[in-house]
Amino acid sequence: MFTAQLLSIIGFAFVLPFIPFFVRELGVTDERLVPVWAGNMAAASAFTMAVFSPLWGWLADRYGRRIMVERAMFGGAVITFAMGFVGNVWQLLFLRILNGAMTGTVGAATAMVSTAVPKEKLGFSLGLMQVAVFLGMTLGPWIGGLLADAVGFRNTCMAGGIIILAGGLLVLFGTKERFVRPSDKTLRENGGFLSILSYAGIPAMLALFFVFQFTVQFVVPILPLFVESLYGTDRSNVASTTGMLLALSGGTSALAAAVIGIYSDRIGHKRLLAIHMGLTALCMFLHGMAQGIWQLAGLRILYGVAVGGILPVMNALVGCLIPSNRYGTAYGLTSSMASLGMACGPLCSGYMASWWGYRIPFLFIGSFITLISIPIIGLGFRTKETAAPVHPEGPPSLPRS
Repeated sequence: MFTAQLLSIIGFAFVLPFIPFFVRELGVTDERLVPVWAGNMAAASAFTMAVFSPLWGWLADRYGRRIMVERAMFGGAVITFAMGFVGNVWQLLFLRILNGAMTGTVGAATAMVSTAVPKEKLGFSLGLMQVAVFLGMTLGPWIGGLLADAVGFRNTCMAGGIIILAGGLLVLFGTKERFVRPSDKTLRENGGFLSILSYAGIPAMLALFFVFQFTVQFVVPILPLFVESLYGTDRSNVASTTGMLLALSGGTSALAAAVIGIYSDRIGHKRLLAIHMGLTALCMFLHGMAQGIWQLAGLRILYGVAVGGILPVMNALVGCLIPSNRYGTAYGLTSSMASLGMACGPLCSGYMASWWGYRIPFLFIGSFITLISIPIIGLGFRTKETAAPVHPEGPPSLPRS
C-alpha cells in the first residue's frame, strides 16, 4: 500500500508545476485570467471530490476498502492520461471535474490501512502512509517539471497516467483485505453519513481538515506564477524550478511525517497539531516577503517540516475518536472536508492574485491559519474523550465535548 500510494501521488503530481502554463498553451492569452483559470482547474477537481468522497467512504464500510482504492487509482490513471489529448481549456476543466468524482486515493488508502493495524500503532502507520504522500509530492512535481520542459505538457500528462496505473495494478495483485461485511442490524445502528457528527470531537476535526487543505492548496495555482515573477527575463526553466521547489517541501514533509508519526503516539496528538499549525502560519507570512528563488527554496524546506506533521496527527486523532467499523465513512467525510478546502483555496487565491498580485495571498493565508485553526484546536475537542459517541440519552459517565 505504501508503494502503491507513492506511485499514485507521483502520477497525480506530474501536472502541478505547469497547469498555469498549460492553460496558456490551450488559448488563454489574457495574463489576468491565467491565475483565475489555474485556480478553477484545481477547484473543479476538489469540489467534485468533496461531493463524492462521503459516498465512496459509505460504500467502503459496506463492500470493502480495497475496491475503493482500486476505483480511485484506475479512474485517475485513465483521466490523467486523457489530459494529454485535450484541445481547449474547457475540455481540460471537464476532465478535472471528472477526476475529482472518480479519485481520492489518500482517503481510500487511509481507511484500508487503518483497519489493518492495532490502535497503538495507528499514528506510526498513518504517518508512514503520509510519508508516501509527501514523497510522491516530492518526486512527482520534480520529475513532472523536468519532463514538461523536455517533452511538453501533453506527454507528461500521459506519463503520469501510466504511473498511476502501475499503482493500481500493485493494489490489485499485491494486496489482500480481510473484510467482513457488517450485518444489516449493525449498518442500521451505525446510521448514515451525518451520524458520525455525534462522536465527540469529530466536528472540530472536520473543520481542521478544511482549514488545513484550504491553506495548503491556496498557494498551489499561483506558486508557478510567483516563481516566474522572481525569475526575471529568462523564464525557460520555470516549470522545472517550480517542480524543484515543490520537491523540497515534499521531501522535508515526508521526513517530518515519518518522525511525527512515530512520536505522536507518545507525545500527544493535540499538542503537536497546534505547534505545526503555528509554524505553517509563520512560513506563509515569510513566503510573501521572499525576494529571490533561493530564499523561496529555504522557506519551502521549513514549510515542508511544518505541514509534514499535520495530516498524520489529524488522521490518527480521527482513528482514536471513532470505532473501526466506521473508518470508511469517517475518512470519507474528512476527505470531503479536505477536498472542499482544496477547492475553495485555489479558487480564492486565483482571484486574489488576479487583483492584488502574488504576494498578498501568502500574507492573507498566514493570518487565516492563525485566526482560525489555533482556536479550533484549543477549544474544539478534548483528546481524552474519544471512547464513544455522545448521545443525548447516553450514560452520565460519558462527558460531552
